[in-house]
Amino acid sequence: MAGRAEKVFELPIADVYVLYERKIERKGGDVANLDAVITWLTGFDKRTIKKHITARTSFREFFKAARLNPMAKLITGSICGVKIQEIDDPLMKKVRYLDKLVDEVANGRPMSKVLRESSAK
Repeated sequence: MAGRAEKVFELPIADVYVLYERKIERKGGDVANLDAVITWLTGFDKRTIKKHITARTSFREFFKAARLNPMAKLITGSICGVKIQEIDDPLMKKVRYLDKLVDEVANGRPMSKVLRESSAK
């Protein structure tokens, strides 16, 4: 699994971003919300996200530069058959947080719930 994780970590965010867009479109979600969830999770504004895409930044470097939202720990459930809360590797957990947020957008979950707004206190 470690070798597979390393491959994921070195993937350019640009390659995965396109797949996220396609998934959201295919499932009837609003692609406009993709940057909103990335911003919420990482603290990057839209311009910074586009810079990372253009630069073909790896997931490893992308998340190294990010300021992870403290509310991210509220993202739970399974992604790819693995419970997020059971993932030990901190970088893989961040990648799966993003995957889970994209799934929720793709499935049409209300943005207030995707961004864990009702949990903020």
